[in-house]
Amino acid sequence: ALVLGGGIAGIQAALDIANAGHKVIMVERSPSIGGHMSQLSETFPTLDCSQCILTPRMVEVARHANITLHTYSEIESLEGFIGNFKVKIRKKARSIDMKLCTGCGLCSQKCPTRKIPSEFDAGLGTRPAIYVPFPQAVPNKPVIDRLNCTYYLKGKCRLCEKVCPTKAIRFDQEDEIVEADVGAVVLATGFEIKHGDFFPEYGFGKFKDVIDGMQFERLASASGPTLGEIRRPSDGRKPETVVFIACAGSRDPAKGIEYCSKICCMYTAKHAMLYRHKVHGGKAYVFYMDVRAGGKMYDEFVRRAVEEDGVIYVRGRVSRIYEEDGQLVVKGADTLLGGEPLEVRADLVVLATAGVANSGAEELAQKLHISYDPYKFFAEAHPKLRPVETNTAGIFLAGACQAPRDIPETVAQASGAAAKVIGLFAQPMLQREPMVAVVNRSAP
Repeated sequence: ALVLGGGIAGIQAALDIANAGHKVIMVERSPSIGGHMSQLSETFPTLDCSQCILTPRMVEVARHANITLHTYSEIESLEGFIGNFKVKIRKKARSIDMKLCTGCGLCSQKCPTRKIPSEFDAGLGTRPAIYVPFPQAVPNKPVIDRLNCTYYLKGKCRLCEKVCPTKAIRFDQEDEIVEADVGAVVLATGFEIKHGDFFPEYGFGKFKDVIDGMQFERLASASGPTLGEIRRPSDGRKPETVVFIACAGSRDPAKGIEYCSKICCMYTAKHAMLYRHKVHGGKAYVFYMDVRAGGKMYDEFVRRAVEEDGVIYVRGRVSRIYEEDGQLVVKGADTLLGGEPLEVRADLVVLATAGVANSGAEELAQKLHISYDPYKFFAEAHPKLRPVETNTAGIFLAGACQAPRDIPETVAQASGAAAKVIGLFAQPMLQREPMVAVVNRSAP
């Protein structure tokens, strides 16, 4: 089976299929598996450490005898039909010999180009041009960022090559095409969050202290750029008042995103709780439209944020944010008080931005010959009876590539997709409908 995507959905699906005795090829386009879950500090509603529950699964994937892992790779083409797909995978050049590299990290320490914004830290931290995305990365071997490496830009440097003890640096390495035959495909390519530059009315990009939910997640994480301390990106001070804006982009026809992103209410409550736990005298405000906390122990979690941690919930939209005397002035209205105007002077503003389809989702859907909805999420065969299947036989869906969803639901759907693959592989022969539709075309 082919599993596309190395987030928690892809990991769960791959392990389930591999543990049933079938061979799995996993393809992940970034240098490490782990997906968005590896960036989180804690998970709702239990406040478990995200890395603690994910990294053992990541290591299990890398060590499993039935799983072949291709990171920093993308699918080039998929031809064929159920039980007999032929896939071409482009393994992008890491500029590293993976067999010789021991992952010692000396090259990353010595690299002189160190001011590149870190994708893993959502742009709040920096990384060198030769880097491992995060300390627990799997595989824990570096990749050279050719867009920022001095050698590829100016033809000089090669310092990493000089310090590498095993001589594993390969500047002339080229992309490699790998071909494989697979019987089924599980799509688990995940989602992206809408970045704050989509919201000029909230001053994202203009004001350094207006950040999105993933950036706050990295501030709260012990492995983040501030080592778990909540500090303002502008001056490093601890914020005394933080405003969280829910539904930033979601349920907003004017922005072209009419759906609810499902996870924002819960992670906003989690962020407010984490802030109150770390900054004991701080004030947390949440501007929300409605609280949609549907799930086991979810509503209780939101109640806990209000009743135990003193988070102030204000039902209303924020119209404008501007800067005054080093603080951010948040103008909104409280609809529970008859639309009374409200003004909060905040040190930090966090936007709970919409979950959207991956940027390459449309192109991938066309390569795989599957359908997708108007928001470019992959479409299931039937919303009730076939929620993990696509209209193309042998291709299954798992996780947030189909629609925004939380971790428990993602894992459940991944196991469901894996069960479909295992059931398919258990049959010696496939039954197909013998009838074929034909259109008799007549002249207009």
